[in-house]
This record gives sequence, C-alpha cells and structure tokens, in this order.
Amino acid sequence: MTIVPPAPGEPRRPDGPRDPGDAWVIADDGTKYWGRFGAAGLLAFDPDRGVLLQHRVAWSHFGDTWGLPGGARHENESAGEAALRESAEEAGVPASAVRPRLISLYDVGVWSYATVVADVVEPFEAVISDPESRELAWVPVEAVDSYPLHPGFAASWPLLRSLVEVRPTVVVDAANVVGSVPDGWWKDRAGATARLLERLRSLAEGGVDAGRLGLPADVWFPEVRVVVEGQARAVDDVAEVVVVRAAGEGDETIVDETMMLIEAGRSVTVVTSDRALRERVTVLGAVTHGPSWLSAE
Repeated sequence: MTIVPPAPGEPRRPDGPRDPGDAWVIADDGTKYWGRFGAAGLLAFDPDRGVLLQHRVAWSHFGDTWGLPGGARHENESAGEAALRESAEEAGVPASAVRPRLISLYDVGVWSYATVVADVVEPFEAVISDPESRELAWVPVEAVDSYPLHPGFAASWPLLRSLVEVRPTVVVDAANVVGSVPDGWWKDRAGATARLLERLRSLAEGGVDAGRLGLPADVWFPEVRVVVEGQARAVDDVAEVVVVRAAGEGDETIVDETMMLIEAGRSVTVVTSDRALRERVTVLGAVTHGPSWLSAE
C-alpha cells in the first residue's frame, strides 16, 4: 500500500489547504481508493422522493456515474461525522434534516468506505456546491438501478435497497430493567429510571452492533422506546429516547406498543426478563432479551 497526494492543480474541493486525509490509497494490486483514512457517504432516504444521488463530473474517479455525496474522512473523524460533513459540503444537506439509521461498511483492509443510511426528517433542497458534481437528484428507489452507477455504489446497492425500509425499534421495560440491579432503586424509582434513560440515550446515539439486532450491515441506530409506570412516570424526557408513560400496568402498554410497531412493519426487540411478558410479545413477532442485553458489547 502507498499513499499518494492528489496531483497539483487537480480540481478537487476544497480550494484551500487540503486535509491530510485528502490523498489516494494505492493497494498492492494497483487499485486506487480515495481517502487516506477511508471515506464515507450519505444515503439520504425520503419516502416521498427516494434517495439523493450525485452525478459525478467526467474527470472525477469513475466519472460520469451516479453515486452518493461523500468523500475522504478526516483523521480521527467518525464515519457518521464524515458522511454528514461531506454531504453538507457537496449537496447542502443540513445535519438537522437527517437522522442516521444504519452504517454499512465496505472494508478491504488498507481502506474502507462507510455508507450512512439516514432518514430525512425535515425536507430540504439539495444544492450543488462542489466541482465534482454535475447534478443532484432525488431518485425513486425502484429507479436507481436504471442509472449508470459508480461501481462501488452499484455493488453495495442491492443490500442497501433491501434495508431502506427496515426500521428497528427497541422497547424497554423500565420497571423490570431498573429492578434487575439492587442499587437502592426502590428508594427513588424516578431517579433510577432517569439514570436508565441516560444509558439508553447513549445507546441510541452510539448505535447497536447489527448482530445484536439480528440484522445485516454493521451498526444500527434503532428507535428506543421506554415504557415507564407508577412513580417513574414523573421522569423527565431525554433526547433520542421516546418515553411512553403507561396509564396502568406497564406490561399491557408494552404489549400494545409491540403490536402497534409490528403492524407498522417495524423490527421489534423487547428488553425484559419477565417470562410471561416475553412469551406474549414473542407471539406477536418480537425478539426478546434480558436486561443484560443493554450492556452487551
């Protein structure tokens, strides 16, 4: 493997000083990959408009093909950070307008490309702000295959297409999970639940290994819904976590939530050690795990 900077005068963004990551990685077999620290791209999915694609200029690597807004990662930059930064720079994608749902990684050892699939939560207009783009277009999912695609994107598209409608949800039985640790929770149920919510916020933001959810790809960012009951209903809301306050028994609310989500096409994981509750939601189609699942690596 060798690292080769871009040729002098090569019309790549940015116009100013380049980041150390802006370089070619050349494998021993001569294959060239852009991005010293790997690369990342954003697949923004809008159920009404499709996916946002970039038509690459002819002089770029695999020019005159269609792919995703993206580019070289900076040193110590996460895949998610790189995908959001690059898509903002190349297509004007506001970070607040998308919510990451999964990361699919293509890794050849000396180089890797991370595709971040994100849901559009606030419609926006894409803007060409990069000399590497001829045009940007929202393309219906069923029409993507009709475009001349970048070879890397073409290879990954079958898997990505199969996942654009997959939306995992984790439903947490707060009373059961809190009660599984003898840390004095009975003295302050709301406080113990608030600590659980903070743990779950970190889980939602950091993502879950795909294997733990039984799903393809590498990392997922599931919706996390926490059912609270009794005194714990006084707990404050927490960002990235949906708090469901049960009017009565928490078990009944968990069953209702599971049924509603599965009917909506969601992939549901219920976290509880209550055997009877696990049997009830399993019949509905959910996967169940005990409280230790939340701390698994």
